[in-house]
Amino acid sequence: MRLGLIGLGLFFLTFSALAGTFLDTFDDGKLVDWQTLVMFDLDDIGSWEIVDGELQAINTGTLTLLTIGEEVWKDYDLEFDVKPLEKHGPGSIAVAARMKGTSAVVCRVGDSWDPGKPTVDCFSGDLHGRAFVVYSEEPHRFLKVRKWSTFKLSVHGNQLTFWINGERVLDPITLEPLHGFPDFPAGRVGLGIANYTARFDNFKVTGPGIPDRNRLSVTPHAKLATVWGNLKRF
Repeated sequence: MRLGLIGLGLFFLTFSALAGTFLDTFDDGKLVDWQTLVMFDLDDIGSWEIVDGELQAINTGTLTLLTIGEEVWKDYDLEFDVKPLEKHGPGSIAVAARMKGTSAVVCRVGDSWDPGKPTVDCFSGDLHGRAFVVYSEEPHRFLKVRKWSTFKLSVHGNQLTFWINGERVLDPITLEPLHGFPDFPAGRVGLGIANYTARFDNFKVTGPGIPDRNRLSVTPHAKLATVWGNLKRF
């Protein structure tokens, strides 16, 4: 009996370490547990709403993230689809990981530190602060308007890799702690925009310790309702 209990215990320990998948297709018209984080803590956060089973974001200012998850999430692959509808000025579309409080690692495509010269870059820091560490930056065209693209960000240990439409757009990045900056061992996830109107869909996070949660509508193709989410701001 004791051996049986030990075996059962090992089974549950192993099972708990298996990868899970968090999936939100926004078909249910709800933004439960999602939170906003605005870069530099400015007042204008734009709007987030669900339109025809897709998440629509409108922003005419600085980078705003919509985030979800737990600060204990550590190693995971984060994917989502994005379709820019309109660019309102110097802007970008972003994905974020390893978020704790107002600190995060962010990768984005668009106008970055030098408006008018589109790039893909990854940086980290306290998003309510004014100092950031830029890990990598390369020239990259703007995303095509009214065309779907797929972002994938993989963070495992201290290694980060970023893909767009299945193409690795930056060499693997090592997240090294620097003086005055956190080492980002774990944290929440998110997506974001600055100076864009865009649609998002099929938000998926997979990894050890990620809870299995599928937010799917009963009728997957019934994307009809327009619903405002009740969002908490950091």
